Amino acid sequence: MNILGIGNAIVDVICKVEDDFLAVNGLIKSTMKLVDEKEFKQLLSSLKIERTIAGGSVANSIVGLSQLKNEVSFIGKISDDKLGNEYEKGLMDEKVKYYYKKKTESTPTGTCLILITPDSERTMCTFLGIAGKISPSDIDETCIKESKLVFLEGYLWDEGEPKAAFDKALKLSNKSAMSLSDKFCVDRHKKEFFDLVKNKLDITFANEQEIMELIDAKTFDDVINFGKILNKLLVITRSDKGSVVISGSETVECEAHKNLKIVDLTGAGDLFAAGFLHGYTNKMSNKECLQKGTEMASKIIQKIGARLD
Repeated sequence: MNILGIGNAIVDVICKVEDDFLAVNGLIKSTMKLVDEKEFKQLLSSLKIERTIAGGSVANSIVGLSQLKNEVSFIGKISDDKLGNEYEKGLMDEKVKYYYKKKTESTPTGTCLILITPDSERTMCTFLGIAGKISPSDIDETCIKESKLVFLEGYLWDEGEPKAAFDKALKLSNKSAMSLSDKFCVDRHKKEFFDLVKNKLDITFANEQEIMELIDAKTFDDVINFGKILNKLLVITRSDKGSVVISGSETVECEAHKNLKIVDLTGAGDLFAAGFLHGYTNKMSNKECLQKGTEMASKIIQKIGARLD
């Protein structure tokens, strides 16, 4: 097995909204808010669903890697309900090996409402459901040990059982990578995330906002200096400024693709990570890894949702 993803197994529900919908519902554009089941249903009640997909940040990356002909697998907690069954089938249809035995739970399968505004930005309201209750017993040890790299998401990190599951996966992994996921996620877990990045991860993915929040950077030069001292792989996306990978004394940049017809930024970071990890596991140079990540992200933002086909 090349790459194992461990993340929140979330069914993405994609809807188009106007900016005033966010304002009326007290939502901050381009962020992810955790909601309960009641609030989720209330938000969805007045909206038209464009598409539903077996999602979650790392799951999106894993599907992207599968589409690039990599051998991949995924662990994420679902319930044996309608959405859970759809989720499992959705991943298996994408040739992803799913290492989780679902059972009927008192809490339903997780769902994420992805609200796309006219500027193509996406704002997410996530009801984690059973996905947020992943525990060490859900982690398949053999699958981790047989994988070259384990890819985790910051969204998965939470005190209690999820943190214990996260720690177990890191301890057993041959190589580990993580996405910081979201600025608010970094805010909530800054001390723990800093420790992960500094001491436990081989590769960290972040956007500019997330990494600057993590290290309290004043300028992007602070980020470059941090990356050099870190002496691991720090991969940063900078929107229209392109992307950067810092590996010890080496800093490599890649320009963003220009003149794209952007329709939805959902999954841009996820597919960027897929492209980069494809390059990394296939022994490409850091520059080639960035280029493959940029290519994948450029394709996905010209479509609705986080699937290339």
